[in-house]
Amino acid sequence: QVQLVESGGGLVQAGGSLRLSCAASGRTFSSYGMGWFRQAPGKEREFVARITWSGGRTYYADFVKGRFTISRDNAKNTVYLQMNTLKPEDTAVYYCGAVRYGAPATPNEVDYWGQGTQVTVSS
Repeated sequence: QVQLVESGGGLVQAGGSLRLSCAASGRTFSSYGMGWFRQAPGKEREFVARITWSGGRTYYADFVKGRFTISRDNAKNTVYLQMNTLKPEDTAVYYCGAVRYGAPATPNEVDYWGQGTQVTVSS
């Protein structure tokens, strides 16, 4: 029902920036909120940010501390994650997910996942 494709990952030096994109399609994608999550080697997948299509309401993990910004372009069915002042600890595979409305912003509330895009931040 929902297909998600991420892009924009890569290698960046500490303090640099990247913008990730997630293109959504399928019959029911607009019925979900859209979230960004990440998973580093040896760690559990964790929530980063989420946004709703209609109202543009945003939610962020506490550790982001204003460095990351989630946004969406409804005409393009695309969600973005602007990441600034990147740190080595931000290194992870970043996934977008379709998050059930009215649910906590955790990986357990995601019904559909993209395949992920690698973000590597060097010292």
